[in-house]
Amino acid sequence: MKVSLRFLNQLLLSVFLVTFMGCGSDEPDSPTPKPETEEPTPEPEQNKLETLKEGRLVIAYAPYYRSMLPNPELVTNISYSFAEVYVRDGVYQTFKLQDPSFAQGSYNQTAAENRFREILALRSKNPNIKISLSFSHTVSNGDNYQDGGFSAIAATDENRKKFAQDCLDFLKKWNIDGIDLDWEFPGLSWSGAAFDPIHDVDNYTLLVKQLRETLGRQYLLTFAGYVMDKRTLNGSRTEDGSGWRYIDLKAVRPYVDYVNIMAYDIDSPEDGGRGFQSAVSSSTSWWDITRCLAEYREAGYDYNQLVLGIPFYMRHSFSGADGEPVAIDYRDLIVKAANDKTYKIDNWDSSAQTPYVTRNGQFWGSYDNEESIVKKGRRYIGGLGMKGMLYWDSGADDDRYTLSKACWNAVMKAY
Repeated sequence: MKVSLRFLNQLLLSVFLVTFMGCGSDEPDSPTPKPETEEPTPEPEQNKLETLKEGRLVIAYAPYYRSMLPNPELVTNISYSFAEVYVRDGVYQTFKLQDPSFAQGSYNQTAAENRFREILALRSKNPNIKISLSFSHTVSNGDNYQDGGFSAIAATDENRKKFAQDCLDFLKKWNIDGIDLDWEFPGLSWSGAAFDPIHDVDNYTLLVKQLRETLGRQYLLTFAGYVMDKRTLNGSRTEDGSGWRYIDLKAVRPYVDYVNIMAYDIDSPEDGGRGFQSAVSSSTSWWDITRCLAEYREAGYDYNQLVLGIPFYMRHSFSGADGEPVAIDYRDLIVKAANDKTYKIDNWDSSAQTPYVTRNGQFWGSYDNEESIVKKGRRYIGGLGMKGMLYWDSGADDDRYTLSKACWNAVMKAY
């Protein structure tokens, strides 16, 4: 920084007065003169955003029932969640956007489409956002019920073709960019959906293949991937006659653009142990991200075909048997910890590389915060070259978009 001539003159005059008048003057000291040009105040670190890096993705899953929208400056892609399928007597009929009005015994199409339009309107602020429609295995709409679901759709050539054509028609009608499948999971049911352990996994591959053939390569085709490859119902990786569950990763690889790995909900402390839901590595958890990525690599995926999932919530349990919430959104967790001192957040496990919550001093659940997201970015985006991060879900972040910003910067940083 250059010093002005006026400043030097003032400084010499001050030295002269001090020398000849002594240091015990009762007169107040003159204020120290400032340079004519001052350094700008640095921008707070949390407000700085990395610039977009071509080819890297930050994907927000935006559920139909949330009021909070993703910040369009902090995403490259949005997966609108969800649409649900209608099946009657094993025959696919149609699909519809899920209804945010939760109309009983009916379907409010206006409410469903208006919510979807709110997502599309984000393009006015960021025209480069890619928007996909994500399909759930769940049934939420008041005019629908479980009757075969994706298991039935995937089972016949006619159903697969009709569903794929409906997807293409929807993409064209709404001018969006892709389809994302979130069937959890072929070969088993966690929500009352029909399943067929003998055929679902193979039929899922046929469904993905048909979607690619119908959509072509101009549209995105992705799926929400589990943290492991297909398994028999007995847990084996080789055929044992019990049937299969999850997804045949190797078989679907040629048809998809990338995989959105749900690297969360892996474990919980429900059984009294120290189970982390999204650990990098953990001997106390049922599974972890390190073992997850090893299976995707074994199935032939390059790291740049894999998007790492980040939970925007704390996982306490899966059953809710203790009467406590099974999960708490990040936005609510930080408020709870501030108001109830029996909860302590931001504890750190160096092996799992993840924060956790204690309640009355006991391990109570795990989540991701800014620190863990930064570390995962350095390890997986910078170190391994993974394609990006997704998060479930955008509406669970706080009003300052704390975790959304952390994900953006973790992905876009120049490593």
